[in-house]
Amino acid sequence: MTVLVREFRPEDAESTAEVLRAAIPFLVTTPEEIAWSTAHANPAARYRLLVAEADGRIVARGQVGLAHESTTPGQAYANVYVHPDHRGRGAGSLVLRTAEEHLAVAGARTVYSWVLDEPANRAFAERRGYRPSRSAHFLRLDLAHGTLPEPPEPPAGVELRTAADFAADPRPLFELDAEVTADEPSDVGAELDDYEDWLTSTWGHPGQNRELTVVAVVDGVPAAFTAVRTDGRGRYTSGMTGVRRAYRGRGLAKLVKAHSLHRARAAGCTEAFTGNDAGNEPMLAVNKWFGYDICATEVRHVRELALG
Repeated sequence: MTVLVREFRPEDAESTAEVLRAAIPFLVTTPEEIAWSTAHANPAARYRLLVAEADGRIVARGQVGLAHESTTPGQAYANVYVHPDHRGRGAGSLVLRTAEEHLAVAGARTVYSWVLDEPANRAFAERRGYRPSRSAHFLRLDLAHGTLPEPPEPPAGVELRTAADFAADPRPLFELDAEVTADEPSDVGAELDDYEDWLTSTWGHPGQNRELTVVAVVDGVPAAFTAVRTDGRGRYTSGMTGVRRAYRGRGLAKLVKAHSLHRARAAGCTEAFTGNDAGNEPMLAVNKWFGYDICATEVRHVRELALG
């Protein structure tokens, strides 16, 4: 089998999505958002979507870029996924090597990569000089057949809205997102300080479901939210649930997520997915209350690139 690694093309969107769904089915993605995200990446990220082609078929993909929102320069990521039917044939190695070469030229010094917590995957990373760091869980909730707890009533002074209600001026949601993102557990801290980039990459993302993204507003201030994306196939994912520091400890995370999940089920969603840092006990407890089960774990690995 001859493997060729090249840049993603728009016509690759469907087959690239198929690889991702097969390799890591807990992620909610669509061909449209893959093509869109590649076309609208921030130039500062030096983002590339690499694909490995074998005998005319795409068998692997790699997301590569600089962590441009980090306050520490030189940090980067390379997340490589190979279709399960084509593992062990060199496609993943070639994608990773190509990714590291690109990142070195772009000025990266530290590369992070998410690796499924399975022996073969971890061995692959460790043979290539990556050492394990923090871990995170994928969680799944059966909306079609599971029992979803009744949503709590909003406390006095708390109003529930959706992201769609902020269409005329989404900046308050940007400010909320920036604050909670800064506190999210991670090896690579992020600082959201570019509103125009956020409008493109987050607010304008084609997978975002503004009607199911629920926001708790306190005294006119967006205090908590759960940001939702859907794929049109009945799958729902909450990519971020967060509460501003001044409003924590009031049950607002559970409140917004509960109402979002009930709206999702009423809208025909059958599965809900989310991800949590393994050390984020408060959010893991909230998701356990809803009935989410851990379905897989990833371990973030890190490697220092040799200085040229």
